[in-house]
Amino acid sequence: MHEMSIAAAVVEQVDEAARRHGAPGVARVRLQVGELAGVVAEALDFCFELACAGTLVEGAALDTEPVTARARCAPCAVEWAVGMPPDLGCPNCRTGGNVHLLAGRELQILDVEWARCPPAGQKG
Repeated sequence: MHEMSIAAAVVEQVDEAARRHGAPGVARVRLQVGELAGVVAEALDFCFELACAGTLVEGAALDTEPVTARARCAPCAVEWAVGMPPDLGCPNCRTGGNVHLLAGRELQILDVEWARCPPAGQKG
């Protein structure tokens, strides 16, 4: 399950940022997840909670913002929602070549909300 490695990487980055900023903890992490990133949101939520244990991120809420996969046909400039499984054939001119994926592979931290108090069980 690669969601655990994703959750661990997010927690590590956010924990380091919280320590650098002198934050007592983290209240919320907002993550952008593309439709084609291959991430199961429920599994990521579960793994995030596990990965947070013993860090400044412990107890933080994880908000995931899904990003719809979109493509653009270079010859006719039509854009469309790719869907799952991905359909990269242009719905307008029916070409399958020279199509550019515009969105859907995102996996990034959008923002973090610092906590006002340290997480339960940790000293501030």
